[in-house]
Amino acid sequence: MVIVALGFSMAIMISIPAGIVANQLSAQGLAENFNNTITNMQAEINKTSTLIECRTSSGRGMFSGGRPTGMPGGSEQEVFLNETAVDEIRSIDGVKDVVPLLETSSNETTSETINGPGGRSFTISRPLYTITGVCLNSSFIDNYSILPTNITAGRNLREGDSGVLLMSSNLTYYFAVGVGGKVEINDESYTVVGIYEQAGQGLFETRTVYMNISDAQTATGNTGNVSMLDVYAKDTSDVDGIAEVIQVAYSELQVTTYKDRLSSVQNMQTTYNETITNAQSTLSQTQTIATQEIVIVVVATSLIVLFVMLYTVRERTKEIGTLKAIGFSNWNVMSQFMLEGMLMSLVAGVVGIAIGSVGAPLLSGLLLPSINPFGSSGRFQGTFPAANSGILGVGAATAVPDPQLMLLALGAAVLLGALGSLYPAWRASRTRPAEAMRYE
Repeated sequence: MVIVALGFSMAIMISIPAGIVANQLSAQGLAENFNNTITNMQAEINKTSTLIECRTSSGRGMFSGGRPTGMPGGSEQEVFLNETAVDEIRSIDGVKDVVPLLETSSNETTSETINGPGGRSFTISRPLYTITGVCLNSSFIDNYSILPTNITAGRNLREGDSGVLLMSSNLTYYFAVGVGGKVEINDESYTVVGIYEQAGQGLFETRTVYMNISDAQTATGNTGNVSMLDVYAKDTSDVDGIAEVIQVAYSELQVTTYKDRLSSVQNMQTTYNETITNAQSTLSQTQTIATQEIVIVVVATSLIVLFVMLYTVRERTKEIGTLKAIGFSNWNVMSQFMLEGMLMSLVAGVVGIAIGSVGAPLLSGLLLPSINPFGSSGRFQGTFPAANSGILGVGAATAVPDPQLMLLALGAAVLLGALGSLYPAWRASRTRPAEAMRYE
C-alpha cells in the first residue's frame, strides 16, 4: 500500500508537467490556426473587392456571417431562391456578372469526438458533407474562384461535366472510394473524377462534394433553385449601390460586400487578440496551480517516507540492538536504513512512472484547469457553437510524459527517499544496544 501511495505521488509529479506542456501546445495550435485563418481570409478579400456575396440561410459563406462550408450546422430551415433571380440581378445597372450556386447539407449526419485539453473530449453532430452545385460555364471557371484549385488526384470539374463530382480528400474515408469510384447521393449515382485537399482543421475542417449545378438540383430535389449568388460589379464604385438594390428586392438574401467582409475579419482579429490573452492568462494560472500541487506532492512524499521509516525503526528496535552489539557502527546502521528508504522510493518511482505513462491525460485533466480561451464572453457562440469548448480548429494536445522527465522524477524519488529516511536512520543509529535489547 505504501508503494502504491508513493507511486501515485510520483505519477502526479510526472503528469502535471506533461499537462502543462499539452496546454501550451493547445494554445499554440489555436493561435497558429486562428492566425492562418485570418491571413487567408484577408488575402481572399483583397482579391474580391468587386464581389457581392448573396446568400440564403442554406448558403453559408465564409464571409457572410455564416459558417464555413461543411461546418456543424444547426436545425435552421434551409431557404432557396428561384434561379430566375439570376437574370433579374444581372440586369441591374453596374453588374458585370452573376454566378449562381446551390449549396445544401447532406441528409446524412455524423457524430464526431474531438479531444480537448487535459484528456477531455467533446462530441459534435454535423452533416456528413455539403453538396455544392456549380454552374460549369467556362467563363465562370476561368475568371472566378468557384472551384477548388488544390487537386491531389484526378482532375477538376470542367464545362460539360454531368454525372460526375469532385470530392474533398477527407470524404474518401467515408465513401471508401477514390478517383473513378461511384458515389450514391440521394439515390443518384455519380463518378468521382477528382479529389482535392480539404480546407481547415478540427472544427474548421470542411467536407464538400462539387458537381454541376443541374445535377445538384436534381439530387437534392431543388430543381430551379439556387442558394448562393456571387455578383460581380463592373467597378468598386458600383458595389454599394448594387448591394442596396439587391437587398431591397430580395429580403431573403444576406448581402455582403467587401466592406462587410473586411469588418468581419477585423472583428475576428479583435477576438483573436482577446483569445490569445485569455489563453495566456489560463496558462499562467495553470503554471501557478501546478507549482503549488508539485510542492504539496513533494512534501507528502517526504512525509510518507518519514513516517514509514519511523515505524520501521520502532518495529526493528531489537534488531538494531543486535546489530550494534555485534559491532555495527552508527554509520553502518544509519546507511542501512537510508538505503532501505531509498530503495522503497525507487520502487515507488518505477510504479509512478508506469501509472503516469498510462494515466497522465486523466491525472493532468483532474488536477489542472483546461484552456478555455474564450472565457465566459461567449464570442463565436452561434457562429461557431463548439468554440467555447476550447476546440476551435485544432485537436488538443494529449498529455504525454517526457522520458527525460520520467528519469528526473525517478531521481527525485530516490532523493526524497533519502531525505525522508534521514531522521529515522539517524535515530536508529543513536539507539544503545542495551536499551534496544530490553525493548518490548
